[in-house]
Amino acid sequence: MIDLTDITKNYRMGEVEFTVLSQVSLAVRKGEFIAIMGPSGSGKSTLMNIIGCLDRPTSGQYRFEQREISTMTDDELAAIRNGKIGFVFQTFNLLPRFSALKNVEVPLIYSGVPARSRKERAAPLLEKVGLADRMQHKPSELSGGQQQRVAIARALVNNPPLLLADEPTGNLDSRSGEEILNILTGLNQQGVTIIIVTHDKDVAARCKRILHLKDGRIVSDEAVP
Repeated sequence: MIDLTDITKNYRMGEVEFTVLSQVSLAVRKGEFIAIMGPSGSGKSTLMNIIGCLDRPTSGQYRFEQREISTMTDDELAAIRNGKIGFVFQTFNLLPRFSALKNVEVPLIYSGVPARSRKERAAPLLEKVGLADRMQHKPSELSGGQQQRVAIARALVNNPPLLLADEPTGNLDSRSGEEILNILTGLNQQGVTIIIVTHDKDVAARCKRILHLKDGRIVSDEAVP
């Protein structure tokens, strides 16, 4: 599904250039469940942003489902993000004035899906994550765990083959975090490829493969027993 070859990412601040990722190569097969770990500043989020087509590498090649990403236009990248990749963030990123249902519908609005079809696709996903009775509630009326469930439903509404989660349990209590991990594990068992950035060893232990980054390089890549 994903093939990164010698990915390097540099940032410039004034006269100084920083290397955040250095010649990272990574292959991800369809259906994998991967954790990316490492200390702050190791390049985890930058790697996630490149995989998610939110950022471009300075050099190297990135192929997603056998398509070369680095040569795509911004519009082509936006189409990949909206149709092929679901995003789940630590801070939920829900629209405060929208109901849970409307938040899940947002990617479908960008895709030009008619209103009736949007509801038909969004409502079953909220039921799937246990929020059948919270569809008309706004984010301020939901707990952190419930907001993250809405975010997961939104990430899945276009039926993407890849789900990227950046510290998805970071703002949750242990019980809510466990519920979110159970949902992600179930999705992976249904065939969704999932990559999680996390500092939490317990979260990583739920994955099937753990990558450790340090100073912009992958220093270990191990299967979880």
